[in-house]
Amino acid sequence: MSDLAKIVGQRIRSYRTQLGLSQEKLAELSGCHPTYIGQLERGEKNATIESIGKIASSLSISLSKLFENLNNQITTDRNIPLECYEFLLTKSPEEQKQILKILIEMDKYKGN
Repeated sequence: MSDLAKIVGQRIRSYRTQLGLSQEKLAELSGCHPTYIGQLERGEKNATIESIGKIASSLSISLSKLFENLNNQITTDRNIPLECYEFLLTKSPEEQKQILKILIEMDKYKGN
């Protein structure tokens, strides 16, 4: 599958896990088959616009949020800030706060 399908699938998985939903629950909420959700998350299937709309709605996110900065990610160069953002999406709000605290503390000692 294309890089685009894989990236969108990873984002769907990130938002789903952040909400604590199983693939089965997301499938139920979106009216899609659980196998289809898994295939999308692994980038094995190209999603239809209709199914992406249903999934985004079930995740309580807009289509624009699901697709934001997508062009920046489809390159051969690594985009470390974007990778960090994608990583943080998979974490709970409390974990995100802890990671930020760690980064701030690390930044204090960069010159030493």
